[in-house]
Amino acid sequence: MTQQKDKVWFITGTSRGFGRVWAEAALARGDKVAATARKLESIADLKDKYGEQVLTVALDVTKPDQVKEAVTAAHAHFGRLDIVLNNAGYSLVGTIEEASPADIRALYETNILGPVAVIQAALPLLREQGYGHILGTSSNLGHVTMPVIGYYCSSKWAFEAIHESLAAEVAPFGIQVTIIEPGAYATEFGSQESLKFAQGMEVYTDFKAKFVDSLKTMERGDPAATPQALFKMIDAEQPPLRFNLGSHNLSGTRAAYAQRLAIWEAWDEVSRAAQGEPK
Repeated sequence: MTQQKDKVWFITGTSRGFGRVWAEAALARGDKVAATARKLESIADLKDKYGEQVLTVALDVTKPDQVKEAVTAAHAHFGRLDIVLNNAGYSLVGTIEEASPADIRALYETNILGPVAVIQAALPLLREQGYGHILGTSSNLGHVTMPVIGYYCSSKWAFEAIHESLAAEVAPFGIQVTIIEPGAYATEFGSQESLKFAQGMEVYTDFKAKFVDSLKTMERGDPAATPQALFKMIDAEQPPLRFNLGSHNLSGTRAAYAQRLAIWEAWDEVSRAAQGEPK
């Protein structure tokens, strides 16, 4: 991969949360950024502050034609794209029974099909360059799950699988892939703008109330502490496929996989019997 001193980023979802924090930090260190958001006015101040260093683009990632136009325009404007960061997304609050097919489709349109559209638009340009780094903001919930936001968790499990396959497919072209996995942070992700709610069922009211109460005591990291770790990762010669953000992820993931392995091993004799005779 060709290492550039000043990198050119394409970032989705820069109006708030990690997208905003990382866009501003990249600009502050002298990089160039194509910052996108659904509403252009939400990122207009970036242009006021950073001038020619930033290109602001209105983008709804659920519209593939708009995605292709935005990626192409950013590449043409800066002459290259070093980093393509899919950050746009939201969480659906509701139990598995409560969420409607429309709720689930809308979630996947933004959290899965949107990032895929960005990747598919960027890949021909990155291949032509002979390098590039695709980043995707997943979550520690790409390995573990929680009730009430099960469909959000499922979107991150799908996100992880897509990027892992992608990494193998594009490595021959000099393109790298990293899945960013933040734990709980004090961003606007939990705000009303970043959450959608399924129509509730009375039978789950108490369960969901207890779940929400449990989240209130969860320790949250400082988003402002993340950029330097992110930069260290992207500036590495061999960035990792998966990159945790936060101090609690690894212990939780380790415990989840230990439990899965124990269950598989406990049932291994029964599972092996299902193999049958070799054919």
